Amino acid sequence: MATLVQRDNTVTVYSYRVFNLEACEMELACGKATREAIGALARAELLACTAEEVAPAALNPDGHFRRQATGWGDLSA
Repeated sequence: MATLVQRDNTVTVYSYRVFNLEACEMELACGKATREAIGALARAELLACTAEEVAPAALNPDGHFRRQATGWGDLSA
């Protein structure tokens, strides 16, 4: 499901927005996902300028990436 990039066996993940039915508006999703994983979601919008390369092992089986807390820096990106 993940798209491999030729450089260093990495996968490109993106931030994305999803539609919140309760608020009736698009909201930034927590974490990032591959282009394919975002495309599989209903009412989701990929944010192309947020591309980041990660190790394939960092993805869950559905192609989603969530940065793990390490005590260094902000996790909101």
